[in-house]
Amino acid sequence: MFVLTVDQRGSRRDVDRVTELLTELREPRLLRPFERTAGDEVQAVTDDPVVVVDLTLELLRRGRWSVGVGIGAVETPLPEQTRAGRGPAFEQARLAVERAKNAPGRIAVDGTDQQGATDADAVLTLLAAIVLRRTEQGHEAVALALAGHTRTEIAETLGISKQAVSQRLHTAWWQAELTGRPLAHRLLGRADR
Repeated sequence: MFVLTVDQRGSRRDVDRVTELLTELREPRLLRPFERTAGDEVQAVTDDPVVVVDLTLELLRRGRWSVGVGIGAVETPLPEQTRAGRGPAFEQARLAVERAKNAPGRIAVDGTDQQGATDADAVLTLLAAIVLRRTEQGHEAVALALAGHTRTEIAETLGISKQAVSQRLHTAWWQAELTGRPLAHRLLGRADR
């Protein structure tokens, strides 16, 4: 099981962005949705490593969040409210988000399988580095590519040439992210055994 604990960065000098995040990040694949746990922190639960990667990279793209991923068992049945959940995955997520606040990619993974968590942490940190260096134009092109649009469709949507789309995707390191995502899925899945 995976628990994501997400903390707003620089919240003492910024407005509370949790309500906005909860409104925008409604993910039907979550077992328990994002819910405010305390102050400027939210938490969610999933059993799907694909969801972990998708949400982690989306949160990092937004630029205002530190993400901790906890891997391990949770007490079942899961309570209706995310914040009432208990178990090692919740504890690991707490440790991970504290570490993420000072991590280069603003992401950290902890789990009961320490080696598995370390491996997943490494690949998510590399993916985070790609996402965090992207321009807004790169994010636009990648978002459309992730949604399954062809380069021709992306060009039409953005009002640019196909060659410009290819250049944006190249500069955004889209191919590296595309090949890195399945590796992150597999490593998270292995760490959850």
